[in-house]
Amino acid sequence: MSQVNEHHAPSTPGKLKPEKSPYIHHRLRIHSSLSKLTLWSSFFLAFILFLFILSPPSPSASPRRALGDSWGGSHWEKRVAKSARRSSSSSLAVLVTGAAGFVGTHVSLALKRRGDGVLGLDNFNRYYDPNLKRARQRLLDRAGVFIVDGDLNDAVLLSKLFDVVPFTHVMHLAAQAGVRYAMQNPGSYVHSNIAGFVNLLEACKNANPQPAVVWASSSSVYGLNSKVPFSEKDRTDQPASLYAASKKAGEEIAHSYNHIYGLAITGLRFFTVYGPWGRPDMAYFFFTKDILKGKQITIFESPDGGTVARDFTYIDDIVKGCLGALDTAKKSTGSGGKKKGPAQLRVFNLGNTSPVPVSELVAILEKLLKVKAKKKMLPMPTNGDVKFTHANISLAYRDLGYRPTTDLETGLRKFVKWYLEFYSKKSSW
Repeated sequence: MSQVNEHHAPSTPGKLKPEKSPYIHHRLRIHSSLSKLTLWSSFFLAFILFLFILSPPSPSASPRRALGDSWGGSHWEKRVAKSARRSSSSSLAVLVTGAAGFVGTHVSLALKRRGDGVLGLDNFNRYYDPNLKRARQRLLDRAGVFIVDGDLNDAVLLSKLFDVVPFTHVMHLAAQAGVRYAMQNPGSYVHSNIAGFVNLLEACKNANPQPAVVWASSSSVYGLNSKVPFSEKDRTDQPASLYAASKKAGEEIAHSYNHIYGLAITGLRFFTVYGPWGRPDMAYFFFTKDILKGKQITIFESPDGGTVARDFTYIDDIVKGCLGALDTAKKSTGSGGKKKGPAQLRVFNLGNTSPVPVSELVAILEKLLKVKAKKKMLPMPTNGDVKFTHANISLAYRDLGYRPTTDLETGLRKFVKWYLEFYSKKSSW
C-alpha cells in the first residue's frame, strides 16, 4: 500500500510525479506473468536435461552414425520400396517401428504373410542381447521384410522413408521397455517413448497422404488403480513407474496430434505379452533360463502375502489384436500437416482376461522343463511394479473382433519348445 502512495507523492517540493497510466500497469502485470511462465518453463526444461545428465551411458542406445553410413542410395531405396510393395490395391503398406523386437517381429511376419507391404525400422539397441534381435532380423529377411537400421529420432531418415513409400499405416512398436530399468536410466525413456514418438508423429502429420497410426501403449498406465478388471474408462493418472508415465504421456501426445493435425490414431494397451522370440528381461524368459541352469529364482509376494499376478497374453493373440486395429483404422483427415476434419482416436486393452499368479507360472515351467525350481520368496520391491493386472477386453471384442484363445500352459509349451531349439543352436550365448 505504501508503495502505491510513493508513486503518487511529489518527487520534489512543488512538483507532482506524472501518474502512470492503467495501460502501463497492465503491461507490467503481463510482463510479470510471462516472467513467471518463462521461469517455470525453464525449470521444466532443466529437469529434463537433468535426467539426461544423471543417466549413465545407456546400453540401450545405438552407436551414433554419420548420415548415409547405414542408409541411402538407389540400391537402398529399391530394397525399401520392394519390402513395402503391396500385393494388391486393397492391401496395406505398413511401416513397423521396433520391427526387430518381440511383438514387432510377429506382427511384421503376419502382415507379410497376408500380402501387405511391410517395412521395418529398428535401432538394434543393447537393452537386451542384440544377437537375438539380429536373429529375428534374419527371420524377417527370409520372409521378404527389410529392416532399416535407424533411430526414431533421426528426422531426416523418417522423412526419406515417407518420400520413398506412401505408407497407408504405421504400426509403432518401438519403445524403451522395462519397468525396473527406468531407475537406472530414466533419460532413455524420455528419448525413446516421448521424443521418439513425437518425431514419428511429426513425420506422419507432414506426409501426404497421412497414414493411420496404431501404436503400443501399455497396461502399465493403469498404475495404482485398484478397480478390476481394468477398463479403458478407468483413471490412468497414477503411474507407478517412469515407464508407465512415459506411456501415459504418449497417450496424451497422441490426443494432441489427432486433435490438431487430423491423424487417425489407435493406442493398444498390451498386457504382459509372452511367447516364442520373446524378451529376455521378462520373468517367464529368465525363469526358464535360470531353472535350466539350476539357479535360484525370486518370486515376489504382495504386502498381504499373496503372489503377484499378471494377465499373461500369448503373442499370437496380441498379433490378432494388432491386425484388427490396423484393419479397422480409418483414414487420417489431414494433408501435409493441415487438418481437414475430425479424425478417429481410439484406445483398447489387449489382454487375456485371466490373471495368473506368478507362482503358478513357475509351476507350469517346472512341469514343462521337468526341472524343480529353486525358489526364493521376497516382498515386492517399490521399484514401479504393481501387484496385479487384469484386462477388460469388451471394447476390443466389439470393435476389433479380438478374442484371445491361448491359455497360459499352451502358450508356455510353445515358448519352451522354441527356447530349447533356439538356444541349443546358440549354446555359446
